[in-house]
Amino acid sequence: MSLRINDIAPDFTAATTQGKIQFHQWLGDSWGMLFSHPKDFTPVCTTELGYMAGLSDDFAKRHCKIIGLSVDPVEDHKLWQQDIEDIQGHKITYPIIADGNLAIAKQYNMLPADESGGSQGRTAANNATVRSVFIIAPDKTIKMLLVYSMTTGRNFNEILRVLDSVQLTAEYKVATPVNWQVGEDVIIVPSVSDDEARELFPAGFKTLKPYLRTTPQPTHH
Repeated sequence: MSLRINDIAPDFTAATTQGKIQFHQWLGDSWGMLFSHPKDFTPVCTTELGYMAGLSDDFAKRHCKIIGLSVDPVEDHKLWQQDIEDIQGHKITYPIIADGNLAIAKQYNMLPADESGGSQGRTAANNATVRSVFIIAPDKTIKMLLVYSMTTGRNFNEILRVLDSVQLTAEYKVATPVNWQVGEDVIIVPSVSDDEARELFPAGFKTLKPYLRTTPQPTHH
């Protein structure tokens, strides 16, 4: 199954480092960020999980729950968490899913559906695609999909930036321009007429081209 933007994120029940969860129920009415790893005790992912732990408060402020996934068992995850804390200095407070039978990796299109067997004996190399990030809205639709190569550490500051953008643009009829950061001007979506824009954006707007109008970022709630 191929997942696209605005598809419903597949629901699943799984063992995690914080007990068994049903994914949609666990998300509740929060935003969610699911990020996956090809194998426990791999070097790049060790740095990522630790950095992510340091950003926990930033995601919490945005009402976004974090959850990790790796194909290894919960016991391995717990041992790995200690290594991560030793190296990165941040305690992991978010759950990590154990996907031993690869079912979730397949549901989320990280591995081919006909891939045989479970996690036993698999290496990071043959799990290379299990390296994805999904931002999921409270209505359980996928708002961002990201897949990095095994050798390139992910930029979680960029993922926070995308979360700020998708939350803002879910609330207002705006889009965010290239390299946008919180507090910078935004773009009024083309479906909004100039008259409507004057009502919706009392701070006013600039028309650079008929289809490109910018306005100060509205206050985000």
